[in-house]
Amino acid sequence: MGRHAPRSDVLKARRDFFDRGAEPEGLAPAILRSWLRCAERGFDSHADPLVEPVGASALRDLRERNDELIRYSRPELETLGVEARDAAGLVILTDASGYVLDAFGDPGFAGKAAGVALRPGAKWAEASTGTNAIGAAIVERRPIEVRGSEHFFEPHRILTCAAAPIFDPRGALVGALDLSGNAGAPHLNALALLRSGVDQIEHRMFADGFGGRSVVRFHADPALLGTPQEGVLAFEGARLVAANRHALRLLDLDWNALGARSFGDLFDDGRGPHDGRLRARSGATLYAKAPERRTATPGATLTPEPAKPCAAAAARGGKAFFDPATQANLARAVRLVDGDVPILIQGETGSGKEMFARAVHARSARADNLFVAVNCAAIPESLIEAELFGYEPGAFTGARKSGSKGLLREAEGGILFLDEIGDMPLVLQARLLRVVQDRSVTPLGGGRPTPLDLRLICATHRDLTALSASEAFRADLFFRLAQFTFALPPFRALPDKAAAIDAMWAEMAREGRRLTEATTAAMRRHCWPGNHREIAGVMKALIALSEPGEDIGPEMLPSTVTVPTPAAGLDPAPGDGELADLTRGAMLAAVEACDGNVSAAAKRLGVSRSTLYRRALARTG
Repeated sequence: MGRHAPRSDVLKARRDFFDRGAEPEGLAPAILRSWLRCAERGFDSHADPLVEPVGASALRDLRERNDELIRYSRPELETLGVEARDAAGLVILTDASGYVLDAFGDPGFAGKAAGVALRPGAKWAEASTGTNAIGAAIVERRPIEVRGSEHFFEPHRILTCAAAPIFDPRGALVGALDLSGNAGAPHLNALALLRSGVDQIEHRMFADGFGGRSVVRFHADPALLGTPQEGVLAFEGARLVAANRHALRLLDLDWNALGARSFGDLFDDGRGPHDGRLRARSGATLYAKAPERRTATPGATLTPEPAKPCAAAAARGGKAFFDPATQANLARAVRLVDGDVPILIQGETGSGKEMFARAVHARSARADNLFVAVNCAAIPESLIEAELFGYEPGAFTGARKSGSKGLLREAEGGILFLDEIGDMPLVLQARLLRVVQDRSVTPLGGGRPTPLDLRLICATHRDLTALSASEAFRADLFFRLAQFTFALPPFRALPDKAAAIDAMWAEMAREGRRLTEATTAAMRRHCWPGNHREIAGVMKALIALSEPGEDIGPEMLPSTVTVPTPAAGLDPAPGDGELADLTRGAMLAAVEACDGNVSAAAKRLGVSRSTLYRRALARTG
């Protein structure tokens, strides 16, 4: 990101920019761009930004949704955690929105960092915390270092931070890895360490999944084959569907090549490597391994693999299985959204409503712009109005001095997804109706209405027709939002449950684990009242309870799956009851096998130490 200006030059740049309104000189271009974005948001650099970590329940939900990212990142978090501890700092993993998922390192600095909310559950997006390495790396989509006074908000000047974005094999930005420490002692090798760590994480993402695809690994230097620096491509038939950044660099491509290029477009060799070599269309000779062929169940279809990088965010975490009828509805939904027709998605909890909405965004004309998801049931009623509509400075007690843009304006140019719209308070339904009608939003505390250009997708597990009939939901808003409704089938109604189970299992980080036919049959008979979310939870538990390469028999399934259950639209949380007891027993056994070494046991199980303490050790004694 360029050389850092000396501290005296940065202080002068702050005076020029914040006090005189002049363009500063000598500042790294990425830092200046971030300052400008923050100034456009109306941030006051002298203010103390209000960064409130989410509650324990919301943090658990964040970690569950990012379970794969956390698992792939665990070795780097632990390795860099030692480096961070020695340097009196922290290594931090965030999701794509900037929410801190986990942190390792020096407990002393962790206490100091907590003073500026640099801890799990806090959101360090640039839009909420100003210029910082995590937020800037996510926006700029490249490694960034922010030292001391280069932070926008003055209270953050105690920090020196470096962060690198993490991309999945389909080009989606899924998170960021950060090293933070005291501003007085910047880590000189932070960016190099982070780049190496992210290489490891992204390389690990190719270890599983990609059922039915061919995976090709190559490099210009044969010594780098098999290392995280090798290029990796995945093909479905001849079509390129996944890649890592090293492969794109070696072939002079970008993420737009996914879905748009074939094997023959990239290489002269029609069928693959010959004598361990590939000849690129550019004429370069590359050293390659024989293609790996990953098996999959015929007909299995997951959330579509998009050609555009930002679209692949729909595939993170537990994946929903879309049957052919839902695939057809997805294509119709895209045309409706592109035609500015609001759509409503109805379905039971866990049936994949948000994944359907993200897939619509991925295929729409607005795929290159933001997808902003809001769970109307998760935001406290006292905060949802301010969160949605934004507010002017001083609009209410505790309001940020610079005000807030609000989620509606954050979605400008993109798609706003309002989940659990049936739980929105009646008083806010009237305000939302006006926004939908007028295509503008007025923040709390007054101010001029701001025109909006966004597309709206809503979802609910409730019967809005019945709610509007009983006046628990405004009928006029219902007819505005539900101009076209799509009903997602529950898992038990899928015509081919075996294909769905096989497809979901193929996308897990299995390390060679296999479900036996008896296990698949038992899972196929179960009604899965929690739908895809419940299945994903059970599959993750089976992985935690088994060893790599093991055949998983039906005896490892929780009794709730092996014993028939009534097909009611219930909402059990995976991890409760029998499944939780089995998981806890496995955790305690791992601790015992590791002679009481909690870190070693957590690493063996592929979970964090905090998870091990919370789910097993905190309940003993």
